[in-house]
Amino acid sequence: MDANADEATDIAREGHRAYERGDYDGASYLYRLYRLAADQGDADAQYNLGTMYAVGLEVEQNDAEAFRWRWLAANQGHAHGQFALGVMYERGCGVERNYAEACRWYRLAADQGHAKAQFNLGVMYVNGCGVEQSDAEAFRLFREAANQGCADAQCNVGAIYAVGLGVEQSDAEACRWYREAADQGHAQAQYNLGVMYEEGCGVEQSDAEACRWYREAADQGHARAQCNLGVMYEEGRGVERNYAEAFRWRRLAADQGHAQAQFNLGVMYMMGCGVEKSDAEACRWYREAADQGHAGAQSNLGIMYEEGRGVGQNYAEAFRLFREAANQGCADAQYNLGVMYAMGRGMEQSDVKAFLLFGMAANQGHAQAQYNLGVMYERGRGVRQDYVKAFLLFEMAANQGHALAQRRLGSV
Repeated sequence: MDANADEATDIAREGHRAYERGDYDGASYLYRLYRLAADQGDADAQYNLGTMYAVGLEVEQNDAEAFRWRWLAANQGHAHGQFALGVMYERGCGVERNYAEACRWYRLAADQGHAKAQFNLGVMYVNGCGVEQSDAEAFRLFREAANQGCADAQCNVGAIYAVGLGVEQSDAEACRWYREAADQGHAQAQYNLGVMYEEGCGVEQSDAEACRWYREAADQGHARAQCNLGVMYEEGRGVERNYAEAFRWRRLAADQGHAQAQFNLGVMYMMGCGVEKSDAEACRWYREAADQGHAGAQSNLGIMYEEGRGVGQNYAEAFRLFREAANQGCADAQYNLGVMYAMGRGMEQSDVKAFLLFGMAANQGHAQAQYNLGVMYERGRGVRQDYVKAFLLFEMAANQGHALAQRRLGSV
């Protein structure tokens, strides 16, 4: 190495030390240090200068300049520069998006042991972006990154073991890797570990441990963890039952657009559980979830329109919502739609359609639908009269505690 190169390296190191100290009083001086060293070909300085342009630190943010300096560093074999260049190609920052080029640069960095590059390249293999899709190659790369402590990779390795994607399924291994990432504060891994404890998969079932991990993730704003923690508080599992806390956690998740939490909030407002009863608020949250295709919310909002609770009564809207939910296999909606056809409420009365819809719900174990279907067999409405089938359906409903079915059994 010649004298100029030694000087450039010393300058780059001084700039880097100032950067790490957070000494920005002379940030422009920092830029000059990097620029002087970068112009003399120092790869660290080129990479750091690229970073300053990427984030707009004491220079005007400029993706094209960030790309130029990172490219110079990357072409000298600088692993961080190669990784950063891969990110820019993947996102189309400062250069036209090119997944194949992103993968090429990720691979160069990954081959030098760069954990984040290994992780990102693994994601590209999972999605088949820029490379031929390969779960096996993705797992290999995730595993390499995970062994270096990359929390994202550890979480993904856990998820692969949980479903057995290209490896032998192992809940124990899934938990081991989730825990590695969770202990680093990885919210998704904390949530996943909570699920494993709640379900007793790979670990001894423990609602208390499930709550602990859900809370860790929920405190970081993880919406699914917040929603699940709300369920635990409502049901008193792993924590003392507390409807107000259940409502609080669900509201946090709902405000992030989590459909199940929005539905649950609607139910709490509808029932006055943990919050003052409000049909209008129930409808608002049901609508938020229904607009995302949540079948239960569509069904419940349909009931509100049918009964005129919190909204003006509107059979046509109720019918539309019931049908959307029924088409997703929601038994309650299939039953409610059947009632509308049976009663001719908002549309032409049809025993045949009512019978078909009650049958769909009954086949899913819906007790009221089983009872109604039994009545239709008993009376020959929409179907040939058949007392035996009526009896069997009453018996099914009665076994689920349906009082009218229990009383009806003796009269068939």
